[in-house]
Amino acid sequence: MELDPRRAGFSPERLERITAHLERNYVEPGKIPGCQVLVGRRGIPAYFRSFGLADRERGKPVQDDTIFRIYSMTKPITSVALMTLYEQGHFQLNDPVSRVIPEWKTHRVYVSGEGESMETVEPKQPMTFRNILGHTAGLSYGASNHPADSVYRALHVDRSEGETLRGFVEKLANVPLRYHPGERWMYSLATDVCGYLVEAISGRRFDRYLQEAIFDPLGMKDTSFRVAPEKASRLAANYQRRPDKSLGLVDDPERSTFLREPSFFSGGGGLTSTTADYYRFCEMLRRGGELDGRRILGSRTLRLMTQNHLAGGRDLTQMAIGAFSETAYEGVGFGLGFATTLGEVAAGTMGAGDFYWGGAASTIFWVDPVEDLEVIFMTQLMPSATFNFRGQLKSIVYGAIED
Repeated sequence: MELDPRRAGFSPERLERITAHLERNYVEPGKIPGCQVLVGRRGIPAYFRSFGLADRERGKPVQDDTIFRIYSMTKPITSVALMTLYEQGHFQLNDPVSRVIPEWKTHRVYVSGEGESMETVEPKQPMTFRNILGHTAGLSYGASNHPADSVYRALHVDRSEGETLRGFVEKLANVPLRYHPGERWMYSLATDVCGYLVEAISGRRFDRYLQEAIFDPLGMKDTSFRVAPEKASRLAANYQRRPDKSLGLVDDPERSTFLREPSFFSGGGGLTSTTADYYRFCEMLRRGGELDGRRILGSRTLRLMTQNHLAGGRDLTQMAIGAFSETAYEGVGFGLGFATTLGEVAAGTMGAGDFYWGGAASTIFWVDPVEDLEVIFMTQLMPSATFNFRGQLKSIVYGAIED
């Protein structure tokens, strides 16, 4: 990859602060095994660097083509896929999801109690495609102590091996919603439902639709729900930060479930990818839906997706339930698959108008259409809230812009 930071409008010296920061504060002290960073602007790669180890146990360094588990960075890809069907006239954002999943017409909203004494009411309005794309549907991850979440566990609503997208949405038809659709925001299994909607509307298996509609046109040759045998040696190990701050191996790349095709193609978190592949996806976004003559989405559709769809133009501090997500809440809105910075002062960071997300293993990306910029950071450390890589990289990257 040919780098030209000056032509991209950066000070090379100031951009090199990324190197010093990550090596001194994270890689050398062993807080992360390794990582990779790419910064591009105006379609010009300005910085691309690999640090440390992809597999600490085997002493394998991070390489240019290392494959990472991107977990929830799958969500923007799934959302784009669903919106390609929107552009074909299959649905409107305010259409009820029950048009495609008839069993969902009977959804109820939690009020009080638990178990057999649980009280529920009918939703004030139907759950819509806008709600399911924007995490305002009333769903959750079913992982808290809330009585409604206990129903997820009782019904075995999960994404484990043996489950299918169809079986998954059938189970979800029987869970109580945490709130009336559209009234709050909660990070949830909603984007996995988006994957089912892609499959149901298109008539094609979800993974195949992604391959045909996004990966093949963009040349994303290493992005998949399964790491092929000939690529297995490139898969990084995944680690977790222990209570004593040491790193524990949680997914050995030679035994990983990502080496096998899953029964459940998780639109919310199932993909593996490389920095180079995700850069092509981000370049398509930066260019308004097109890359190298292949249009994935119309520019107006993408602009609609990256606006704030929270009720009344609110930010997440006013709308969010629960603290678990891949974004801070202050000064941040949410669109259709992306968070967006509403204002630099409220957010306490630069990049108003950018859109972004991250993954459970601390991977992040953002696209800033105002600055014509994208940044991708890959590592494999869980949980993602351990370190604020996004905020730190933003400070360095925006501080290195010279024009």
